[in-house]
Amino acid sequence: MTATLALLRDTFREAIARKIFWGLFGLSTLMILFFLFVMKIDIVAGATASISLFGFRNPHAQDAGRLVRGVFAGVATFLYSFGMFLAVFASAGLTPSVLEPGRIELLLSKPLSRWHILLGRYAGNLLVVLCNTVYLVLGVWLILGWKTGIWSAAFLLAIPTTTFIFAVLLAAVVLVGVLWDSTALSIMITVGLMIVSPILAQKDTMVKLLSSEWSRQLWLALYYVLPKVHDLGHITLSAIMDRTFDGWMPVWTSALFGAAALGSALYVFSRRSF
Repeated sequence: MTATLALLRDTFREAIARKIFWGLFGLSTLMILFFLFVMKIDIVAGATASISLFGFRNPHAQDAGRLVRGVFAGVATFLYSFGMFLAVFASAGLTPSVLEPGRIELLLSKPLSRWHILLGRYAGNLLVVLCNTVYLVLGVWLILGWKTGIWSAAFLLAIPTTTFIFAVLLAAVVLVGVLWDSTALSIMITVGLMIVSPILAQKDTMVKLLSSEWSRQLWLALYYVLPKVHDLGHITLSAIMDRTFDGWMPVWTSALFGAAALGSALYVFSRRSF
């Protein structure tokens, strides 16, 4: 436990030294301040002022509820799209940096297994993003709840779902970092997975449009094997907007991808010579 905490602390220190933590924290703060400003706009105040009158529900309260859910959905969309881009860009260099000559030899000289070192680095990286996600989501939730009186607990699901998406993508970052020691390549491959996700998600349409059976099977194979960032984001939005979704398949297949990528990284790292 002491060694694990030391690895986590080392990752946090490096994230702070590289301005990664403060960069993410600053962007989250700017978004929270933006919502504090927006809540002062008359149209928002007008939409929420009629939520209740003398203790009775007003017909216009539904409009306020839709307004709040729409804002929550917008924040969730930011988190699993642009927010993931920022998190990947910020975190991609943390794995190759630990493999630098001199530093990796020092770590390997400690009474630590290689899988412990890599998993500690992975967990510390994940914890940095989790802290910023909790800060942003709770900040927006408290502001809107305080202003409107509507406390939608469904929005808080954005914390575990966003963290889960990043955990899957981070596994790919770690694998590429261990294989090629390249921050740029880690970013390129992981961002590529994010870009291709909404394209592959159109599988029903593409199965009808593709002319050959092998191309249809290839499309479906890529869809089911690769992480489903788009579908996971859609599940979050469905929960926030109180809609049904198609099932949990995107969750467990993405989890399998993340586990396979992280397991491969641990295997490669354990057999690599330094």
